[in-house]
Amino acid sequence: MKRVLYIAVVAFVFTSCRDTAAEKVALDQQRELDSIKAVMKVEKEALAKQKTVDSMNAIIAQKDAAAAQRVANASANNAAPVTAEQKKKGWSGTAKGAVIGAGAGAITGAAVSKKKAEGAIIGGLAGAAVGAGTGAIIDGKKK
Repeated sequence: MKRVLYIAVVAFVFTSCRDTAAEKVALDQQRELDSIKAVMKVEKEALAKQKTVDSMNAIIAQKDAAAAQRVANASANNAAPVTAEQKKKGWSGTAKGAVIGAGAGAITGAAVSKKKAEGAIIGGLAGAAVGAGTGAIIDGKKK
């Protein structure tokens, strides 16, 4: 009986004392491989982003070259530029000033006056005059 007990204890000791160093080396190697894979993935994503940026830059360069060619052709032919490329002329500073002044004057006149409608009309006219004058001064400075 003692002999069976000794054999069981010896077998238990040998099975419990596994080679953990080999497992640790294998685990370290796996971690290193995983980190290398992660770095490669990041580099691959960066390369894909760079390819996208490069292709967008190439497209922009092609469009710029085409626009420059159109301008060169138009100036060589002494032709008027295409109307679609012409810029629409917006409101003058005088017109903008008159509209803004009329609105502000009407609101102020209605708020201040006891007769709301009459105050709004007078305020609107006065505001339009002041706004048009201010807009004309700004237009003059721009020229």
